[in-house]
Amino acid sequence: MRLGPRKIGCVLPAALLAVIALLLLGGFYLWARQTQSVATLDRIDGWFTHGRHRLRASLGPDPTQQLYIYPNRGAEPLPVLVFVHGGSWNSGDPADYGFIARNFAPQGYVVVLAGYRLGPKGRFPAMLEDTAAAVAWAHRNAARYGGDPDRILLMGHSAGAYNAAMVALDPQWLGRQGMTSDMIAGVVGLAGPYDFYPFTTDAARQAFGHWPRPAETQPVNFALAKAPPMLLLTGSDDTSVRPRNSEKLASALTAAGAPTRPIVLDGIGHAGILIRLAKPFDLSGETKRRVLAFLAERAESAKASAPVQPPER
Repeated sequence: MRLGPRKIGCVLPAALLAVIALLLLGGFYLWARQTQSVATLDRIDGWFTHGRHRLRASLGPDPTQQLYIYPNRGAEPLPVLVFVHGGSWNSGDPADYGFIARNFAPQGYVVVLAGYRLGPKGRFPAMLEDTAAAVAWAHRNAARYGGDPDRILLMGHSAGAYNAAMVALDPQWLGRQGMTSDMIAGVVGLAGPYDFYPFTTDAARQAFGHWPRPAETQPVNFALAKAPPMLLLTGSDDTSVRPRNSEKLASALTAAGAPTRPIVLDGIGHAGILIRLAKPFDLSGETKRRVLAFLAERAESAKASAPVQPPER
């Protein structure tokens, strides 16, 4: 059937609009892959209306040693979730990760976004010293912000997941802060590098290449039976930090007597596993559900096993 002039005039603009829409959506998707843009869209999709206001504290003189705290305004103490950002140990700002707080604080957590020294100042082991200091700060100050010091949970993405795993597994870092690993109720590692020696990337060489004993930099070498429970999430399409990292650490933990199973999410890449914790990118919600279920289980377990305080006389 031939189309008359008027019908052709209707079809062409519609097709042109469809092409423009696709181009806009494609550009929008690429733009949204950036952390700051994800945070903006999450903020637009679900404005933070739960009565929590971001506070700031400092761990040291470097501008990167910042903490952002989203406190609990209620009467009942809540578990404390310390989140450590990624960025190849040379970039990143905890201020850009407010979407973590907007998605997890309403679920019943005091959220602490932890920064650490980056680049030459943050070479191993400085990034671990700062992350351990952030955990210790959260433990010491939990009560001031409506948190429960007996329910400290740790979560990190990429380089931040490395920091979280090492602080939880190698006792020296928390030990220097007067803490032990059993004071961490659980650890969530999102796309973390845990077994990456020999160093094959510039970022890894710059952060760890100077250390004379490379084995001491690898979380897989510190697996122990008393390790805090860990949820190791990774994406099948992650080409930046391949799933074998989570699989290797889980295998080492299991062999040491701390049964751990890595969760490989199909069709998700390195940034995607983090983006799916934010609105409106949570899609099926599987990633967020798994994280929230683990955190809730660990927080409840820590609450049940917390020592009973003697009554005041």
